[in-house]
Amino acid sequence: MRIFYLFAFLLFLAGCDQSATATETSRPAPDRASNMALRATAIKPKVVFEYEDILWSFHFLPDGRMIATDKAGKLLIIAADGANHDSITVGVPEVKNVGQGGLLDVLLDQDFATNRLVYLSYSQPDDENNAATSIGVGRLADDESELENFQTLYEMKNRTDKPYHYGSRMVWGPEDGHLYFTIGDRGNRDQNPQDTTRDGGKVYRIAKDGSIPADNPFVDYPAAKQAIYSYGHRNPQSMTVHPETGEIWETEHGPRGGDEINIIEPGRNYGWPVVTYGINYNGSQITEEVSAPGMEQPLHYWVPSIAPSGMCFITGDKYPGWEGDLLVGSLKFMRVQHVQLDGKTVVGEDKVLNNFGRVRDLRMGPDGYAYASVEGEGIVRLVVE
Repeated sequence: MRIFYLFAFLLFLAGCDQSATATETSRPAPDRASNMALRATAIKPKVVFEYEDILWSFHFLPDGRMIATDKAGKLLIIAADGANHDSITVGVPEVKNVGQGGLLDVLLDQDFATNRLVYLSYSQPDDENNAATSIGVGRLADDESELENFQTLYEMKNRTDKPYHYGSRMVWGPEDGHLYFTIGDRGNRDQNPQDTTRDGGKVYRIAKDGSIPADNPFVDYPAAKQAIYSYGHRNPQSMTVHPETGEIWETEHGPRGGDEINIIEPGRNYGWPVVTYGINYNGSQITEEVSAPGMEQPLHYWVPSIAPSGMCFITGDKYPGWEGDLLVGSLKFMRVQHVQLDGKTVVGEDKVLNNFGRVRDLRMGPDGYAYASVEGEGIVRLVVE
């Protein structure tokens, strides 16, 4: 069965999330789709903020404006109507803007309205041209001209000059209030993901001040990185919290095939690279194993890869029949993937905004519509016509 894949795809660039053109495996529409009031073709993009460069992440501020990261190293404060924006560079950490590195995710403190704290993930360079995925926090000045008193909370220790697999999404745990974030395997798949004494290929959990929660799964293992929450990941570029269950859902890039959706649980091993549904970019096998004792199976996987980045659950009533489903950005196919769910089971998929652009991030807006940051376009609202 695995030999089939040798002839099914075009070669991809090793380690790069910009994938070569491929034909996606067709899937029959689920039965419930025939009764849906809303079709994927009814959703159209409305550009609310035009921007030519890469907005890697964005969030809505309490007053309806947006804060976004320009991958090159700027924070943007965007007017609610998208008519204008201000750029912030003072106090923003230096980044290595090469390949998949740069200024990456942005997350507001849970008490932002009071303390104005902004959390960032970024590729932190050193003097030897290496870089680490790092997490830090600073205060947005009252006049919004700078980020004050920025400090690094967590820094990947085993640095590399490889320009890919930074991972770098962040969410707040809804029950514990802790900060969860991802770091990709940084191109060292044979060491980092399965070794809890090394950074890379992990989901982490720290308190908002950077300290280690006492109930983290590896705190009793002195040699382990005590911030690790789960391991065996490749390059997770999406995380979101289920609005009803509080579970943390994650997507990650596979190699050639094998992109995954996972539900993250403490101490669990998600298998990379011991088990995978993907193959090497040159067509050779990584492993013949797709499952193994003690290793989690993905909730869902894609063959061929869609290159997932950005994800949100659909809430509200703007998309009839889609409530509780997932929207996942696809870098490779330049669209939004509508993932239809029945609980924790994927029952179908639709293509939204097909061939529109490389989608980096997805958020539900305060007006009940989904918003996406799209490379070379800016931020778009997904409207229903």
